[in-house]
Amino acid sequence: MLSTGLSQGSVPKLERPGPLRERVYEALLELIITRALSPGQHLVETELAGHLGVSRQPVREALQRLNTEGWVDLRPAQGAFVHEPTEEEADQLLVVRALLETEAARLAAANAGAKGLERLDELCATGEAAVEADDVDAVVAANAALHAYVMELAGNAVLTELSRQVDRRVRWYYTPVARQRGKQSWIEHRELIKAIADRDAARASEVMRAHTEQTRNSYHHRADKD
Repeated sequence: MLSTGLSQGSVPKLERPGPLRERVYEALLELIITRALSPGQHLVETELAGHLGVSRQPVREALQRLNTEGWVDLRPAQGAFVHEPTEEEADQLLVVRALLETEAARLAAANAGAKGLERLDELCATGEAAVEADDVDAVVAANAALHAYVMELAGNAVLTELSRQVDRRVRWYYTPVARQRGKQSWIEHRELIKAIADRDAARASEVMRAHTEQTRNSYHHRADKD
C-alpha cells in the first residue's frame, strides 16, 4: 500500500500510444470521482506516476489541469491534495442538477417511445441488482447511466450538454451516499419510469424533483454526521 492509499496493481498501466496527458488526466479524475483518492488526500507525483506506469511530467500536467477545474488543490511548499468540497459547493451543484433533471424528466415523458422505456427498465434492473450485491461502484455507475438516459430521452441537446458538465461532480457527491440511499433510490426510479411511461409530464417532474432532493438531503445529513 502506497501513501496515496492505492494498493499496488489496483490501477492499470496506461497503454501507449495515445494522448498520454489526456489519459493520465482521465485516470486521475476517475480515481477522485470514485473516491479511490479521497477528499483531502495528499497526491505524490512519483507514486501516482508509478501506479500509472508513466513519467512524472504527464502527472504534473494532469494535476495542474485538475487544480484549474477544482478537483485538486495545489498548496505552496506542500504539494497537491484532492479538493475537499464545502457544503456550499455541494449544495449549489446539487440544486443545479435538480433543475436540469426535473426538466429532463418532463420532456422525457413527452418524448419517450417503447424502446426508450424498455431501456430505462433495463438500466433500473441493473441498478437494483447492484444494490442487492452491495456493489457501490456498480450502483453509482448504474445511477449515472439511468439519469443520463433520461436526459437523452428528453431530446434537448443543450440540456444534455449542461448535464454533462455537472455529471462527474454529481457522481463524486453521490458515491458516499449510494449505500445510504440503497433500495429507496431505485424505488423512486421505478416511480419515475412509470410516470414517463404514462406520459404524465407533471408527475415525472414531481418524482424527479423529490428524488434529487432526497439525494441532496442525504449528502448533507452524512456531512453533519462526519
